[in-house]
Amino acid sequence: MFAGLKSVGLFGIESYMIEVEADVSTGLPAFDIVGLPDTTVKESRDRVRAAVKNSGFKFPVGRITVNLAPADLKKEGSIYDLPVLIAILKASGQLKTQLDDSIFVGELSLDGKTRKTGGVLAIAITALKNGIKKVFVPKENAAEAAVIEGIEVYGIEDVRQLIDHITGEKPLKTAPKTEISPEQYASALDFSEVKGQLAAKKALEIAAAGGHNILLIGPPGSGKSMLAKRLPTILPEMTFEESIEATKIHSIAGTLDPKNPFVKTRPFRSPHHTVSVAGLTGGGSMPRPGEISLAHNGVLFLDELPEFRRDVMEAMRQPLEDGKVTISRVAGTLTYPSSVMLVAAMNPCPCGFYGHPTKECTCSQNSVRKYLNRVSGPMLDRIDLHVEVPPVNFSELSSSSKEESSAEIRERVNRARRLQTERYKGTPVTCNARLTPAMLEKYCVLDPAAEDYLRLSFDRLGMSARAYDRILKVARTVADLSGSEIIKKEHIFSAISFRTLDRKYWIV
Repeated sequence: MFAGLKSVGLFGIESYMIEVEADVSTGLPAFDIVGLPDTTVKESRDRVRAAVKNSGFKFPVGRITVNLAPADLKKEGSIYDLPVLIAILKASGQLKTQLDDSIFVGELSLDGKTRKTGGVLAIAITALKNGIKKVFVPKENAAEAAVIEGIEVYGIEDVRQLIDHITGEKPLKTAPKTEISPEQYASALDFSEVKGQLAAKKALEIAAAGGHNILLIGPPGSGKSMLAKRLPTILPEMTFEESIEATKIHSIAGTLDPKNPFVKTRPFRSPHHTVSVAGLTGGGSMPRPGEISLAHNGVLFLDELPEFRRDVMEAMRQPLEDGKVTISRVAGTLTYPSSVMLVAAMNPCPCGFYGHPTKECTCSQNSVRKYLNRVSGPMLDRIDLHVEVPPVNFSELSSSSKEESSAEIRERVNRARRLQTERYKGTPVTCNARLTPAMLEKYCVLDPAAEDYLRLSFDRLGMSARAYDRILKVARTVADLSGSEIIKKEHIFSAISFRTLDRKYWIV
């Protein structure tokens, strides 16, 4: 007998409909899965056989062939266990219910229980697009799928429970709609704890308001990491669309919290400097998201930037420019989004005290040059803001004056982001840092004094075309923070002041 039902396959962060077809015929006992399955899918034969028996059903004796169509796309992962089992029960006559309006996904244990799987949010979105009314997923994934409106989500604990529901013996209740409550910042970290460093705080505020990349350079103990770790507390709220994108990536990577299956706060990723290229950009035989994609719509913090391998840093250049990572493998080409704020921190030399006002640097000029040159010019050019973080003096540390809190800074950041959202409505751009060259002329209007000052600075500083574009983007953000639609001379001056550190450190 033949039976078929629907499921969903995953390819990167996208998903596509699959027909799971099963044929049970007489002949020597055999169980084959075709349709370009990987090793994990092939191993589902043993999991399905055991789950059928241990759930109180008979595993058919004869020749069993399961086809996962379309057959020209690689199938990988354990999400096909449940649909394969249901298709076999239908083909063997043990289940006679029509299931055309349903899809099934989930891994099975040998005793028939379901196990959490990745990519369920993408699966639910595909089900909705294809007019599927009912989605059956492992119970641990139900809250994640229930974010999507317009479908009925059923969380399944085991095979027996699912069959009882399908046959009508013990109907299940649909999973309650997952409510997306406003994000809450209950972090113990706050900018009010940072003494001094007014210029660095202002630079981080500009970076957060416009989504700009930023480099913090200064001696050990000056507060670079302290500042960077508090950046999430001033980032603007995520839109629903941004949250969906981030959740899809983390779902594929298997990093979602089952109790909070929706990413509501902007991701903050801080990989160690020993990370590989594949770990940062993504990879594997069937590529998984790397750190730069896991930080999508959030922050990627690289502490001790020169300690990262040169090939790792250079691999970031294109993703930072394009906002996406493209990985090509024999199985296909995957594209993961990587629209991130890069926040990098570094010492100015191996000992850390080059240019320090009171401590003497023990490094030779040659070693300082080699250390700084680990960060290439093209990489440095892709960072909008270069900020010096000087050592904090005693009077600042011992001061009892109240520093500005994260909540106060975040209010200004949100106000600037709202201006950008309204300005770029109807375009794919969400913040100033993502402006295309074609959009700069339209949205970055300078008054005559600002234009003259920028022309003079461009010639004197020998800026590249990329540096010119980035100065305009930063100036646009500075103007937004001050509530001005026209970019003025003081806004250009502020933007240029954060692009001059390479003249101090990278000329040794």
